[in-house]
Amino acid sequence: MSSEPHYPLQDAQRRRLLGALGAAGVCALAPWERALAQKGAWPERPINYVVPFPPGGLTDVAARQVGKALADAERWNVVVENKPGGSANIGAAHVSNAAPDGYTWLAITLSHAANATLFAGKAGYDLTRDLTPIAGLASSPIMVVVNAKSNIKTMDDLARAAKAKSLSAGSSGNGTPPHLTLALYQKLTGVPLMHVPYKGGAPAISDLLGNQVEMSFQNVNAVLPHIKSGKLKAIAVTGSKRSPVLPDVPTFAEASVPGVDVYAWQAVVAPKNLPADVRDKLSAALTAALKDPAISKPFTDIGLEVVANSPEAFTKFQQQESARWKQVIETGGISVQ
Repeated sequence: MSSEPHYPLQDAQRRRLLGALGAAGVCALAPWERALAQKGAWPERPINYVVPFPPGGLTDVAARQVGKALADAERWNVVVENKPGGSANIGAAHVSNAAPDGYTWLAITLSHAANATLFAGKAGYDLTRDLTPIAGLASSPIMVVVNAKSNIKTMDDLARAAKAKSLSAGSSGNGTPPHLTLALYQKLTGVPLMHVPYKGGAPAISDLLGNQVEMSFQNVNAVLPHIKSGKLKAIAVTGSKRSPVLPDVPTFAEASVPGVDVYAWQAVVAPKNLPADVRDKLSAALTAALKDPAISKPFTDIGLEVVANSPEAFTKFQQQESARWKQVIETGGISVQ
């Protein structure tokens, strides 16, 4: 167990202590506190941005766009590191144990809000206790897609086909936003579907293209190229409005399935005890960059809606999402088995 103080010293306190205690006082501080007190302009080295999913997925794409945005706007060197596994818990646990110096970030998603219930006490970290919210970044709806050759054209078609025979429904993995959307849809409608979890969206889509599964719940950005090429067909989208990149696809509510209001959101957090001034600097840089139309365009081009909110606003949203999915998971008997 670490002997470091639970709450970090604020900058002014740290400077006063350093002046009063001299070298002995410096040695008494944690290494990361000494570094923050002694060094000048921040950041002085690359920032490690941990993505707890494989390369190529929505979270990875968003993180790399964020890194590029900050390189352009702030000249920061943000290095994306993929640490997949454990339903996104491995990367999160890694970051929760990193030094709170602002040089280690974690990309979190709806998966982490749900994991607080799905892996209660077994995730290796606590979302609220062990991580510091920095900013919400963007959100994207989930789409139901089928092979372009499928006879299923609407959600009514899908329900009828599923009740006539068992339909296989692929997702990007247990506990991911597509899986949670599928589970919520089943809870609301009672439509029987056989969930087939994959290790990411890419293999699920590959099997859908090859007719190994009959339908899939997927992030918009993952299926958008295949829909535009005519290989896949989208039949419904989550949320309260249609996606601007696929305006002909009806919402679930328009398809007579109200209540499937799910977004695959993206956000940035850091280890607990991150000094408030560092947190505010990171948040300001992130939100300012994403509000630049030139920088946000790559997000909107793939179906993401930029949010770019404050630590306080994202904290409130995260709490609401965790509470919402706790209720859905518990009442619906959803598990990761």
